[in-house]
Amino acid sequence: MFYAYVLKSLNHDYLYKGHCQDLNSRINQHNSGMTKSIVPYIPFKIIYFEVFDTIAEAVAREKYFKTAAGRRFLKTKVKDLQ
Repeated sequence: MFYAYVLKSLNHDYLYKGHCQDLNSRINQHNSGMTKSIVPYIPFKIIYFEVFDTIAEAVAREKYFKTAAGRRFLKTKVKDLQ
């Protein structure tokens, strides 16, 4: 299984969108500082994810989340974004 996910910084108004194969491990990597570009926004919590059979589907969904339409979609699905 593959995941497309959205993380929210607990201390900042910042969302991170990504994809992975092991969701729990990936969140732990983000919160431990392994993704250097988002270290200032640690800690994160997961606010939304979807499951896919292929990595191509997960990547496509991540790209969608990063579009204006994707951001609107997430606002309707995730109350933390309201």
